[in-house]
Amino acid sequence: MKALGLGLGLSLLVSLPAAAQQVNYQVDGKNYQGYFAKAQGESKGSVLLIHDWDGLTDYEIKRADMLAKQGYNTFAADLYGEGNRPTETKAKKEETGKLYKDREKMRSLILAGISESKKLSKDEMVVMGYCFGGAAVLELARSAKAPEVKGYATFHGGLATPEGQNYNNLNAPILVAHGGADSAIPLSQVSDLGVQLEAVKADYEIQIYSGAPHAFTVMGSPRYQEVADKKSWNAFLGFLDTNL
Repeated sequence: MKALGLGLGLSLLVSLPAAAQQVNYQVDGKNYQGYFAKAQGESKGSVLLIHDWDGLTDYEIKRADMLAKQGYNTFAADLYGEGNRPTETKAKKEETGKLYKDREKMRSLILAGISESKKLSKDEMVVMGYCFGGAAVLELARSAKAPEVKGYATFHGGLATPEGQNYNNLNAPILVAHGGADSAIPLSQVSDLGVQLEAVKADYEIQIYSGAPHAFTVMGSPRYQEVADKKSWNAFLGFLDTNL
């Protein structure tokens, strides 16, 4: 769902900000390639950023740099593997489908990202993601496998809870930013999530932006909605300020 799409690679190294770096790491013997943007000034905390369905591309790099400018050490994790940045819709669906079918692998890849992030910054951490990345954030939240995480945030992400899962062991607050006109993730999923979170007395906030379609934060895209993007971004900055 993103207009930007060069992705990480050697060609980008010459243009990386001085305080940013490409991060190569391995998970179960496979190469992955993340991106780290160091906080400008005194660090306020850390953010782990999980990418959309086309992998870690220029969009996530831009968002990581934006967070660094706000004072947060930000690590954009790679859940697909080095060089795997699909551009066709079919390929994107195939990549996300692999992880939706293997939730344990999805969680292990997110935890690997957390591990790499902690090598670069020891600060307390919030995990956030866009679209597919938002669904991955909630997968981690339900798993209770990252007790060090201080908050979870999802932007126009999948909200459905897989059969057999629940939020009984949720360990930190959740922020949900959702478009009211999102045809891919209907408001019924928002309502269902709210019921589930209320049932476990979770600390959560759900913001719905009228008229905003799916992927409303993707700058340069026909779906981009500036008002909803700015409101959700400011809500997230407030969430970080409260929980880090």
